[in-house]
Amino acid sequence: MITMLAHIEIFADNAWHLAATLRASSEEAVAKGIGGGCWFEYDQAYVIDRMQQGKLTGRSAVSVRHPVSLELSHGDHWPAFLLDLLPGGHARRFWLNRLEPSQADGPGADWALLLQGGGNPPGNLRIREAADQITHRTHPGFALEDILERREHFVDYAEQAGASVAGSSGAQGDAPKFLLVRDHHDRWHADGAIADAKIADHWLIKLPRGPRNSDRQILRNEAAYMATARKVGLTLHEALPIWRENTLFIPRFDRRATPRGVERSGLESLLSAAGVAEFGAKRNHEHFCAVLARYSSKPREDLLEYLRRDALNFALGNTDNHGRNQALLKMPDGSVRLSPLYDFAPMFLDEQGIARATRWDRSLEEPGSCPDWGAICDYLAHSHAIEGLRHALSEWADRFDQLPRLMADCGVDEEIIALRRSRIDATSRALPQC
Repeated sequence: MITMLAHIEIFADNAWHLAATLRASSEEAVAKGIGGGCWFEYDQAYVIDRMQQGKLTGRSAVSVRHPVSLELSHGDHWPAFLLDLLPGGHARRFWLNRLEPSQADGPGADWALLLQGGGNPPGNLRIREAADQITHRTHPGFALEDILERREHFVDYAEQAGASVAGSSGAQGDAPKFLLVRDHHDRWHADGAIADAKIADHWLIKLPRGPRNSDRQILRNEAAYMATARKVGLTLHEALPIWRENTLFIPRFDRRATPRGVERSGLESLLSAAGVAEFGAKRNHEHFCAVLARYSSKPREDLLEYLRRDALNFALGNTDNHGRNQALLKMPDGSVRLSPLYDFAPMFLDEQGIARATRWDRSLEEPGSCPDWGAICDYLAHSHAIEGLRHALSEWADRFDQLPRLMADCGVDEEIIALRRSRIDATSRALPQC
């Protein structure tokens, strides 16, 4: 019988704390999974502690939609932020095979997956029941060559150690991804397998989705796409991804090793912040712009960044631009910002034919045509009182003339540059002019 109670922990002040609980309304609600009724409340001791410190939002809250409070709330589905902790894609399939007792996929498996697979997601939250079940045998760690050359052995270790990534729900969630740390002796371990004091840095390791050439080409060019994005002025983590022998090494921006210990920033997908508690659900860009306008500490800067990303996604064919591939980052100083860019790749090459996942309303983006970014800027000025976006976007548009050259300089495949050139030119013409 599945337990109907989950304890949600949050990392603050260099320690894990019980922050809140989720309780299913009934056994029937458990069978409905994320769509079942539940009670959510913060832990009273945690609330009092945060109130005394004056920290009720930002990194102290489990979600931007749920500031720290003494309120007991009931809903007909889970709070949306929990979907960021629930294993998806490759990780979900792994956990379904590992569950005791075994579970068929579907809503009835959601509670078991949360309680057993939600122990080590990105960000600063975890499920206590799942974290308690992560057991690590003493392991010397892997050399880099072990990861590159002994893929099967490494993957088995990473999955058994609970390093498989939770919270992926889009097409690229099908790619095997693992959270690893590197110690001060250049040995690699599953995240959580060694003490924080031994960690030099934190990484997300991504392997191709399958054996097809297109799978490897997409992943290989993700590093070059990220470098190109930096060249045109988008916000990225200070360290770029590294491509080595069919493996992409991505430095994590939600973790930082410091002399005082590991600093964990909060991370919440835009779908979660929009209150969408449904896997596979789609929302248009207007929903996510409303999230940034409401919750970002610097909404104008983040909305401008969001528009630039949309234009670059459109021009370079990153069609897998769903609401879990962008997130809010909750930083130690209490601010909430659009996170650095991630999962930016030439997904138009995928042989499954991934359509543009997130679009504007038809009045702003006709099917098969470029979005009207000038009209979009006017819409945001009217709806959210965000001025100056049209001028700032038009100044940035000059960089599109250099985009093919920048892509080549960053190592993007010549074939991809040729395939995207006409869309780059169309995007450049569609961006607003001063």
